[in-house]
Amino acid sequence: MRHSGQLPTGTFGYDRSCGAMLMSGGADFRPVTSACWDVRARLDDLDRFGVHSQIISATPILFQWDRSREASLDVARHFNDAALEMCSASHGRLHALCQVPLNHVDDACLELERSMANGHVGVQIGNHVGARDLDDEGVVTFLQHAAALDAAVLVHPWDMDPLSGRLARHMMGWTVGMPMETHLSIVAMILGGAFDRLPESLRICFAHGGGAFPFLLGRLENAWYQRSIARGSSMHPPSHYLDRFSVDSAVFDERALRLLVETMGPHRVMLGSDYPFPLGEQDIGALVRGCGHLSDIERRMILGGNAASFFGVPLMQQHAAPRHQVVATPPPLRAQQSALAAPVSHAASRATAPSDYTP
Repeated sequence: MRHSGQLPTGTFGYDRSCGAMLMSGGADFRPVTSACWDVRARLDDLDRFGVHSQIISATPILFQWDRSREASLDVARHFNDAALEMCSASHGRLHALCQVPLNHVDDACLELERSMANGHVGVQIGNHVGARDLDDEGVVTFLQHAAALDAAVLVHPWDMDPLSGRLARHMMGWTVGMPMETHLSIVAMILGGAFDRLPESLRICFAHGGGAFPFLLGRLENAWYQRSIARGSSMHPPSHYLDRFSVDSAVFDERALRLLVETMGPHRVMLGSDYPFPLGEQDIGALVRGCGHLSDIERRMILGGNAASFFGVPLMQQHAAPRHQVVATPPPLRAQQSALAAPVSHAASRATAPSDYTP
């Protein structure tokens, strides 16, 4: 993280200016704002959007799975401890997902155990480890361990396949590559038989509305029935596994959200924001609150109830302490992004009555 030197002007998410530059391989990678490490700044934003609670997680570039065993484990421990520091300064409003060195499964399992014991509510992983997808035996072993520990799992796309450079233009790595990666990882789990080998108790959620998966499910289902080669080692057609995973609501379009809810069911969709980055929902929760196809009960589920149940965090909470009592964490090092949020009013949870969902 580079805090000194020339930084770009303008805003980089939620009307905030660049506070530092995230680095990769010694080169500038992404401008980030102070909300990545300053708890007071983050809570100010949450208050502005009427959000009480956030699940935070490290931006995937921090996984460092291409480095040595020792380095990737050290990085995971460092950022996991930093995330808990942020949570401890938030008066109960922030909850953290840990990261693990999934390039070494034994280390990943041990770090997950340590993190859950320390107060994390689950783990975030990337959608692949090099050329290994989520149906890889090592990854399945880790997911089995997560299920045994009752640790929720968030899968976030990362390290997008460059497709011979075709995704290098116009941020298409994020707008095309990420939905493609997430779709690929869900399909790999289905056709590779991972869901058949994993316990139904596993709680796993895919970011960004499951990528392209909801729209392409029909094509996948048709291929499963028409060609035996398209079935892989799955025991059932793809639609059979829709009750085995959840998705977030970060699809940015009411038509897409309607398809997502109709495909997955309202109980399998949770509010996702991608805060504090510029490609996140800049008015957190506005899409769900304004979606005319949702009932009041479905809004309540998506805006908070589903996430509270999935991550095992309380939905009914007191509002945050007065802002002058909130302690900002020391600058550098922390680069966190929100995955999900549970909204509340200034007095009590907005889940108390459907009418309370009006901001």
